[in-house]
Amino acid sequence: MTGLRLGPLLRYVDFDGGGTASVWVEADRPAEAEVRCADGAYGTSRTFQVAGHHYALVQVTGLTPGTATAYDVLLDGRRVWPPEDPAFAAFPPSLIRSPDPAAEAGEVRVSFGSCRWASPAQGEPDPVGPDALGTLAKHLAADPGAARPDVLLLLGDQVYADETSEATRARLAERRDPAEPPGAEVADYEEYTYLYDESWGDPDVRWLLSTVPSCMIFDDHDLVDDWNTSAAWLADMRATPWWQERLLSGLMSYWVYQHLGNLSPAELAADPLYAAVRAEPDGTVPLRRFAAEADRDPACVRWSYRRDFGRTRLLMVDSRGARVLEESRRAMLDKSEEQWVRDQIMDGRATAGSPEDQEARLPAGAGPYVSEPGPYDHLLIGTSLPWLLPPFIHDVESWDAALCRGERGPRWARFGEKLRRAADLEHWAAFPASFERLSALIAEAGRGPGAPATVSVLSGDVHHAYVAEPTWPADTAPDARILQLTCSPVHNSVPGWIKLGFRLGWSRAARRLGHSLTRHGRLAASPMTWHKTGGPWFANQLMTLTLHGRSAELTLAQAQAHEGTPELTTTDRRTLTD
Repeated sequence: MTGLRLGPLLRYVDFDGGGTASVWVEADRPAEAEVRCADGAYGTSRTFQVAGHHYALVQVTGLTPGTATAYDVLLDGRRVWPPEDPAFAAFPPSLIRSPDPAAEAGEVRVSFGSCRWASPAQGEPDPVGPDALGTLAKHLAADPGAARPDVLLLLGDQVYADETSEATRARLAERRDPAEPPGAEVADYEEYTYLYDESWGDPDVRWLLSTVPSCMIFDDHDLVDDWNTSAAWLADMRATPWWQERLLSGLMSYWVYQHLGNLSPAELAADPLYAAVRAEPDGTVPLRRFAAEADRDPACVRWSYRRDFGRTRLLMVDSRGARVLEESRRAMLDKSEEQWVRDQIMDGRATAGSPEDQEARLPAGAGPYVSEPGPYDHLLIGTSLPWLLPPFIHDVESWDAALCRGERGPRWARFGEKLRRAADLEHWAAFPASFERLSALIAEAGRGPGAPATVSVLSGDVHHAYVAEPTWPADTAPDARILQLTCSPVHNSVPGWIKLGFRLGWSRAARRLGHSLTRHGRLAASPMTWHKTGGPWFANQLMTLTLHGRSAELTLAQAQAHEGTPELTTTDRRTLTD
């Protein structure tokens, strides 16, 4: 009898009125997977196999825009979701909500965060406090009428391949000698499945992901801490006996468990790898070949993607796998990736220039220039690593990058590489040219005809939350409100000395010290400056953007235990635009 091993995960939901959604499942054997909705919407797909595991991404069609419908999952005709397990008895039915694009200025709620250790088993103490995702699930289950996210953005470190739990370490020890490298870290595809079992098998999180659509992108711990820090780092990793299998398995499992669900039905239909994996009795070989090619030539793969939620545009940008690591041309994004990001941001935008420039280009006798609205009211750029860091930390990373490329000679370059690895100096600031190009693109996106009301960079990674806002010279200042919104962790911890460092990084004294470092590194000053307008906040937490027309509100909610019961407590709420 076929069983449901993991899932369902509600992934893509069409916001354009097409009435489609995708539901991801893992079965314990080959099966026909079905999703049947209470309103008659339906989808079916045969499972495909990778490394002895069986998956399906079921495309549901016929959803009625503007409605919410409960759904069941069946494998070979037998209902397996909702489960009969008592652990799920308190949860209401899983729903697919199909937005109505005809609704006037429809509201969109986007919740986001990153860095989640799996929660301990039910009843066991949690050393890092309540899990923000699990707490959100409890809140929504207890009050089905509560406002819920329209989409959940998971911005990296969904699993930790290099920091496994005691339970996972016990499973690893059952199949190999933990004294042999990579020890207590995962080694291959099968062991990656243990991480997803543990992380997504938790009843609270499992129900939440079955009823709230999600978008995901990886960060370093999905593979290993500081993944792709530098060319020297990568050369050292490739010299280890276990790295190649870890890398291939990490990319393969990411494609199966996370990336597939990010894609629309049209993108899936055009994806030759998805077709090849499904066409084979065992899709391991083509998927492994794809992962090897991604390792050999990162530019041949695009993990970034775009989603439109009504008049809100999300660009989820890969800031790990798309890096160019050669010091002479170091970049966060390769050229094709950078061009793709620009194309998605400017798609549908009017020709750049002032209203006066636009009017001057009108044909003789034409009426007055009228600025047309752009294709979106809000632009969200999801990148696991913050664009704007505390200024001192930014300056240290930029200075270190200058040392590593030889601005102060080979001895300083060797010191810079050691410092880069020891202090995790590998954010956007550690790729100075990429930082400046992204800053210029964000400013361009935020000004001129059809500019959005807000441009928000959504990030995680740094295990705390804050709001930062940039300032440009008056003659180049954007019309939109530009924000760096950083929210992390969902469920993790941060040492006290790091908390102190993040607080001091915004201080005037630290800024002055940072400026002296940039002078030593012979770095030109950026025309843009920025300051903190909220935080830092330290806890397990989620941020939520509520977008309605051209208005935007930001809420930060922290998971806190009150008399032993986890609750979401609003720590900050602010209006970004009216």
